[in-house]
Amino acid sequence: MSKLKTLLLALACGLVVIGCGDDDDDGGTEPTALIRVVHNSPDAPNVDVRFNDDEVLADVPYLASSGYLEVPTGPANLKVLVTGTETIAIEEDVVLDADTAYTVIATNLVADIAAMILIDNIEPPADGETRVRLIHGAVSAPPVDIFVTGPEDPLGEPALTNVPYMAVADNNVLPAGTYRVRIAPTGTTDVVIDSGAVPLESGVPYTAIAVDAVGGGAPFGAILLVDEPPAE
Repeated sequence: MSKLKTLLLALACGLVVIGCGDDDDDGGTEPTALIRVVHNSPDAPNVDVRFNDDEVLADVPYLASSGYLEVPTGPANLKVLVTGTETIAIEEDVVLDADTAYTVIATNLVADIAAMILIDNIEPPADGETRVRLIHGAVSAPPVDIFVTGPEDPLGEPALTNVPYMAVADNNVLPAGTYRVRIAPTGTTDVVIDSGAVPLESGVPYTAIAVDAVGGGAPFGAILLVDEPPAE
């Protein structure tokens, strides 16, 4: 079974962060937003990402995430291209609000690739608590039940039932600690994703995404992202 893994991907998977936006020479503060890109199209090639026609990410592989990039607010154009080409896989016109964080997820198989755009809650949960947003991002998997337990506990009753592809379950607040997340097709106990023991820290928000294997299909897995802004 696949382990949940935190993608600190400015340091891994060959991801290159090129930068976005200009610094103010006069020291003024222009309003900004945060945007994070996740490659979750299992049979798509590596991609480059352009923001208002400026390349901000290059050679992004499947299951890689950029971390949050600080970008100007207002209307913007986002393009995802096959790496090293002018072939556009996804193009979206968006309006970005100040002091707001977004995650853009490339979804579906490459024949029907599309962008899923989410607003993120990056405010830290209270001391002693953690928060997990769950996303069914495994395109080849049916609707699923999600079980959240202690590492050695039996499945018990699912925390979420009949979760379809691309569904998002927000604001799951838990006491900080070590958990085990298991996912099974709805109405069964046939676990297809087992996180093993995953420590979730106090005061930290996370996003967990169920994913296909490279190329699509089983074995299914999951990625775990930390929903925190970049350090100042």
